[in-house]
Formats: sequence, C-alpha cells, structure tokens
Amino acid sequence: MDNQEIIIRVANSGDTHYSETITNEMEQSAKARGTGIAKRSPEYVANKMSEGKSVIAHTKDGTWVGFCYIETWSHGAFVANSGLIVSPAFRKSGVAKQIKERIFKLSRQLFPEAKIFGLTTGLAVMKINSDLGYEPVTYSELTQDEEFWSGCKSCVNYDILMSKERKNCMCTAMLYDPKDHYEPEETKQYFEENKKGFERLLRFKEWKLLKPFLRKDKDDKGSGGESKVKRFLQYFFHL
Repeated sequence: MDNQEIIIRVANSGDTHYSETITNEMEQSAKARGTGIAKRSPEYVANKMSEGKSVIAHTKDGTWVGFCYIETWSHGAFVANSGLIVSPAFRKSGVAKQIKERIFKLSRQLFPEAKIFGLTTGLAVMKINSDLGYEPVTYSELTQDEEFWSGCKSCVNYDILMSKERKNCMCTAMLYDPKDHYEPEETKQYFEENKKGFERLLRFKEWKLLKPFLRKDKDDKGSGGESKVKRFLQYFFHL
C-alpha cells in the first residue's frame, strides 16, 4: 500500500470503534514476539483517543493501519509514547516511523517540559528514536513511578528486570530531555556510526542477562516441557 494513501493524525472520540481491533492486535503481536507490555483494554485505548493523547493511522477508506498513545508519569515530568502497533498488512512500509514522528510531535506540544522516554529490544526502534533526538541512557534516568514499572509484569523478561533491581534488562532505555539534548542530526549520525556496535551489544546483553536463568529454567522445566529460555533463544538467534 502506497503511504500516500495513509492518513496519520491525532485520534479523537470518533475513532473509538477502532479500539478493540487495536487491543486485539497488541495482544497478538506481544504473543508472537514472546514479550509484552501492560495489557490495555479497549476502554483504555478509547479514552486516550477521546483525550486527544494518541495518534491513529488509517487509509482513505477507513481501514485501520496503526496506533500509538501517550502516557504520563511522575506527575507529568516524564512522558512515554506507548503501544506502537501497526496492522500486519502495513508493516515494513515506513508507517511505524511516521506514527512515531507524529506522536513525538504531539507529546512535545502537550507536555513541552516533560522528558520523553522509551524502552525497546529492537534496533529498528532504536534507529527511529535516534532520528528524533533520543539518546541511550541508564534505567536510573527514567521515571521511578511504581505504576510504570508494574506494567513490565506482563513481560516474559520481568524476572530478569527484578533480579537486576530495575537497573538493567533486555530493553535499551532511550530518552529525549527538552532541557538538555543533542540535535536529531547528531543523534542520528551517532547511531549510524555505531549501529554495528549497538547490534552486538544487544545480542551480548541478551545472552549475558539470560545466562543466570539457564540453570533455573532447566530445573523448573521438568520432564517433557520446552524451556522458556530455549524459546527465547530460538526467537532471537534462530537456534
């Protein structure tokens, strides 16, 4: 589908009929990846639309294409662009980047003083974030709001996060600080120059953080079952 036929805009109350389709796709996508964010209800997504705190993409004939919403933490000091999802039929078309750009712009408009952050396990999302001016940071620089971190409970890597006292996990933390940041051209160039290094780091991080769980997983598996770690390795390393 030609991206020229896709409309990307701020969602409103007239878009709430898409909410169940969106949450169903979020759930299916999380299962396919073997990871997950906090599960959201259609009512939650519909509320984000009505509040003007989300971006939706659709074709001219009304076919749903993609979605992303804004969450605020620490009394508005931090903002996360969450729940980015694209319909399978429109993936690898560049629309995810366009949605991220639009939700980032909306976040800056609604919360100009807030730090915008994200967590990702993917190099592609790291690139999109870098193009917008995000920088890789430590977890300590993110919100410490307990409600945000409780959202990680539905992720398969939650045990790893807690074992590291929320200081590290599979995800890479990225942050845009409106009061102290490099220009997008600089962060984009930095990412391109260090892309291979980032890729190696992600793979090393996956293995290093999984290693302590290999013995535990083997003990917990019992007879006849497939270990969670084995499934994880198969997904990331095609083993």
